Amino acid sequence: MPATTVLAPVTLLLGDEELLVSRALARVLAAARDRDPDVDVRDQAASAVDSAVLLDLQTPSLFGELRVLVLRGVQDLADDVRDALLPLVESPVEGACLVLVHAGGVKGKRLLDAVKASDAVVVPCAKVDKLGDRLMFVQGEFDAVRVEVTAGACRAIVDAVGGDLRELSGACNQLAADTAGTVDERAVARFFRGRADASGFAVADRALEGDVPAALVELRQALNAGVDPVLVVAALARQLRTVAKVASAGRAKADVVARELKLAPWMVDKARRQSRGWAPDSLAAAHAAVAVADGEVKGGGTDPEFAVERAVLLVAASCGATR
Repeated sequence: MPATTVLAPVTLLLGDEELLVSRALARVLAAARDRDPDVDVRDQAASAVDSAVLLDLQTPSLFGELRVLVLRGVQDLADDVRDALLPLVESPVEGACLVLVHAGGVKGKRLLDAVKASDAVVVPCAKVDKLGDRLMFVQGEFDAVRVEVTAGACRAIVDAVGGDLRELSGACNQLAADTAGTVDERAVARFFRGRADASGFAVADRALEGDVPAALVELRQALNAGVDPVLVVAALARQLRTVAKVASAGRAKADVVARELKLAPWMVDKARRQSRGWAPDSLAAAHAAVAVADGEVKGGGTDPEFAVERAVLLVAASCGATR
């Protein structure tokens, strides 16, 4: 709902993705201020609202200014307040706008059904769990600031950051500001180099793909940037566990496996790609190598950097190997 869109009497923000909700609400309020700079905005938790608030909305404004009532968490409305709200959804008050924020799900279904049956604007704000949707989100962030980005760069950003939309948005905005010209995979690698979490998982990704030279390059860059070997070993262990879990879960749809394993669907897709070339015995060998390194980098050895390098080499060499 861009700010130039005609403001709707009733708007439903449906979903529990905080960033999408806040952006949608900001657009609604911008549209309201475009219509009336003196707009009266009231933003309240639905659980704390009583029917008097709704009655006040129906009372003519003394100065005739536009009024906007934002109710957050309408799935938690008390029954009497919900019953008082339904007529306002079906027959909106002139000079007033309702913005209803619902977390999704079946709770508060009666109100949802009434809103959807009306002329309300419904803005989807659900969690972005699928890899393809995350890639579209990243692409959209660059499109919004008119910066060219490659598909590989979008994928690299998602792989490095994960599923938090605010972090994804922040990374995109910073890359767009710092990069002259097109944002490509090299620009993304430069941006994330030195971040302990991203650098550790970059090493793990290359090792699990069996790319020994790339894994060693990533490791050297991470260590030179001051990343603790403990974090690199932890990343190796986590990625191996994820690949093992996903590989043993069968070929069900990614969202089904994700729910069973309590992972994001994009993580399942990534683990499935990385599982190619791995067999149970080679995974076991890689796990054993990482377990040895874990003890050494936590005080059991004399050279943590040598220990983590040996683990990376052994993991990368195990990819595609059978014993």
